[in-house]
Amino acid sequence: MELWDAYNEAGEKLGFDLVRGQKIPDGVYHLVCEVVVRGRDGEFLLMQRSWEKEVSPGNWEIGAGGSALKGEDALTGACRELLEETGIEAAGQLRELYRFVCREHHAIYQGYLLVTDWPKEKVVLQEGETIAYKWLSLEAFLDFYDRSLSIGSQKGRLRAFVEGIRRL
Repeated sequence: MELWDAYNEAGEKLGFDLVRGQKIPDGVYHLVCEVVVRGRDGEFLLMQRSWEKEVSPGNWEIGAGGSALKGEDALTGACRELLEETGIEAAGQLRELYRFVCREHHAIYQGYLLVTDWPKEKVVLQEGETIAYKWLSLEAFLDFYDRSLSIGSQKGRLRAFVEGIRRL
């Protein structure tokens, strides 16, 4: 059983737990951490979700992420999810990109950027979570972002970041 802390829309803990898979009451949220990974050479990491996933099976996502566990703050959860899903260690290297409240998903999304020189061939897949990865050049990354329907709401959360890249 996976437990999450319950938050209000302002990001304040409410003092009770949520259980993955159980209905979250209106006005209550859980914390979701996401990490966009860019190599120092400018390439971006995409991860393919396992076909076993309940939500968006087989879809490609930008970076890694997932729900923060009970007792984790966003940064700790982001580092843990990144390590579990990719094998990449990022302690102390993440830069905040966004905070986005999604009432529909009862989630507060906290996004980070990692710029790293992690060896690209040393990405590790997490059984049951990820089944493949690929690194995309900036041009291919922007094309993926523009054309992909599979990243759904992630696209909106990354809009300001991507538009900033385009202006460079």
